[in-house]
Amino acid sequence: MDSADLKKAAEIASRACDQARAEILPRFRDVAVEFKADGTPVTEADRAAERVIREILQEAYPDFGLLGEEYGEESSGDPGQPKWIIDPIDGTISFSRGIPLFGTLIALMEDEKPVVGIIDLPALDERYVSWSGGGCSRNGQPIRASRAERLDRALISVGDPICFEWAGCRPVLDRLQSTVPLVRGYTDAFGHAMVLTGALDAMVDCDLNPWDAAATQLMAVEAGGACVTRRGARGRLDLIFGSPALVEQIVEFFDA
Repeated sequence: MDSADLKKAAEIASRACDQARAEILPRFRDVAVEFKADGTPVTEADRAAERVIREILQEAYPDFGLLGEEYGEESSGDPGQPKWIIDPIDGTISFSRGIPLFGTLIALMEDEKPVVGIIDLPALDERYVSWSGGGCSRNGQPIRASRAERLDRALISVGDPICFEWAGCRPVLDRLQSTVPLVRGYTDAFGHAMVLTGALDAMVDCDLNPWDAAATQLMAVEAGGACVTRRGARGRLDLIFGSPALVEQIVEFFDA
């Protein structure tokens, strides 16, 4: 896909986010919570949002594959075709508790690499959009990741401590907390978006599923930052992303 094709795909994915908002926001702070077999929460807003996203993307790109958190994978039948990856509500715990720091994630993969990425934060009315070579924007305005170089002056975000445990990376969290004065837990899509703007200098997020990671893997780089992906103890993804200089230093914590 060329740049014009990718821009069009980003526009269609953005339209899917509009429809997802229409399902999510009326249910915010007014929805029942269930628990899936793995113990993670889910709501009707998650399911309804994924259904409308799938409908729009499949109508526009019927030959593409699709993987969503709630309804699984639908193959195009051609392994060489691009594939959409969807997380209708990233941060369902926040959503289900009435905390507005949740988002919708959509990525388009081509040759197993993300080429379009969207982070939509419905309750904050913020949408972050990237495609390969197109930079990164928030509500249509260009944004850039931090250029910070010193960990002792940085604001670093981390995912939940239990995810470091599951990924076999608890020593990394301990070292971060003993090295960096400001380590805070801005998790999920909200934390990822704040790294894109440079509000956070870097983030370490462990034990992620593909739909948690795909958009950020592209968007962090398009925002002028760096993103390193590792495999954790359970085979899931660990992301270190943000300021290139800080990412380089934090990666060394994994190898210590």
